[in-house]
Amino acid sequence: MSARWWGWGPEGSATAELPEAAHGLLRKRLGVGPRHTPPVALEEVKLPEIALGDNPLVRLREIVGEEHVRDDRLARVSHAVGKSYPDLVRIRSGDGSGAPDAVVYPEDRAQVAALLELCSSEGIAVVPFGGGTSVVGGVEALRGGLGSAITLDLSRMDALVDTDRTSLMATFQPGVTGPRAETRLASRGLTLGHFPQSFEFATIGGYVATRSAGQASTGYGRIDELVLGLRCATPAGELEVKPFPASAAGPSLRELVVGSEGVLGVITEATLAVRPLPRARRYEGWSFRSFGEGCEAFRAMEQEGASPDVARLSDESETALSMTLASSGSAAERAGKAYLRLRGHEQGCIAIVGFEGEEDAIERRRSQTRGVLRNAGGLALGERPGRSWLRNRYGGPYLRDALLDYGVMAETLETATSWTNLANLYSAVGGALRDSLSERGTPPLVMCHVSHLYPSGASLYYTFIAAQQEGAEIDQWRAAKTAATDAIVANGGTITHHHAVGHDHARWMRAEVGELGVELLRAAKERLDPRGIMNPGKLLPDPGLRS
Repeated sequence: MSARWWGWGPEGSATAELPEAAHGLLRKRLGVGPRHTPPVALEEVKLPEIALGDNPLVRLREIVGEEHVRDDRLARVSHAVGKSYPDLVRIRSGDGSGAPDAVVYPEDRAQVAALLELCSSEGIAVVPFGGGTSVVGGVEALRGGLGSAITLDLSRMDALVDTDRTSLMATFQPGVTGPRAETRLASRGLTLGHFPQSFEFATIGGYVATRSAGQASTGYGRIDELVLGLRCATPAGELEVKPFPASAAGPSLRELVVGSEGVLGVITEATLAVRPLPRARRYEGWSFRSFGEGCEAFRAMEQEGASPDVARLSDESETALSMTLASSGSAAERAGKAYLRLRGHEQGCIAIVGFEGEEDAIERRRSQTRGVLRNAGGLALGERPGRSWLRNRYGGPYLRDALLDYGVMAETLETATSWTNLANLYSAVGGALRDSLSERGTPPLVMCHVSHLYPSGASLYYTFIAAQQEGAEIDQWRAAKTAATDAIVANGGTITHHHAVGHDHARWMRAEVGELGVELLRAAKERLDPRGIMNPGKLLPDPGLRS
């Protein structure tokens, strides 16, 4: 299933429609009037001239076959950008300057190795590409001072190589998409349990390369916890991490590759921990009087060992928007609002908790969780909110496309910090977004939720929408992004919890890992990729740029 080049969703599918309630909200809260800003036609996208010489093209085709090297307009445009807000603004307006000179489709490890050897000798930049779902500028074909660039599309490398039911391990090629991985595992009674919002299009290799989290990370674990072994093709040779259950043989090379975003090499295989396919699921809603009360409940739940597999708490703004968009005006809805009002939760926050596994085990865990949440002031809302969230868990990116059609900025960012610092960081980042966008005459609606829990802290995931500043859309985004990330750094948060670094966060890497940390990563890159061909401009900050 290929994604459309200008937005989210399968190629040829209908664009999402905004709910009627959303139109009133846009007019009232954001001052957005009637405006239609559809993407340009494919033929109108401006592309750079192809800089690959005839000899490299011939040699690329010798390695993978004539039909697996494409330089047609659709292939280049489809690989020009990822799915971040600035990516989509640019490509929808016809700016295809980030397109590669060609798109190459290898089928196995041997072909990847041969391609890297060729590109290293010829000085051709290589951009690994899985589902193309990066939201931090991770797949644009930057040259890094080289004369040309190819995108290495890994979609042909889509095999489930092996499963070990006894050891609960499965080995995948990198191009397997989330749905395909789950379908193949399900036929063997297994699941990976990794469900990011990009699940429909993201790939196993992309998960690993970006340290993806997934919506069920509280129960199933982040992808970095699930990686047991891997193979990574680099210009200097193959790096292999064997899938031992544990090892004391020095610092973990697995940790070097997981999250490396293609700047060291191409992940060609990943062995992951899997679980038995759950026989039952139970998702339900809870309400808290305030975001602070809900955060404290989630802290107690996590630290007492009572967390579910999915734990998600929306703040007051996100809760209000969700309820507005879902409103039907039915008698049941009115009764529900009256119940919340009676219990002092009229302006409260909605939480979703979800359990998966054997029915008896779910009921034991659920009983413990309910006790903690009730003691912390939570109000049980039953299973209807949980079922609704499950139906719509991948819907956000589709709505973003619809908002772009109406001239609305819709963007997300995320961070994490300790429980002690959570309220401070929450306030600082939200304030930075409101101030920066209001100063440009586009006051935003800023929303946030907690969706990943740890004994020491939690994530904060922000969504903000505002009227686009016509003619200065990228400058408007950059101002908000810079203000928010500066606030994150100044107030003790990580610059990225699960969206990776890419190009957009690279300037803040020194604040995250320190100058020596950056130099250590740069040294690894120089050893594995001496000519600097691998995904230039991502992860590592420009040596001359200081944040």
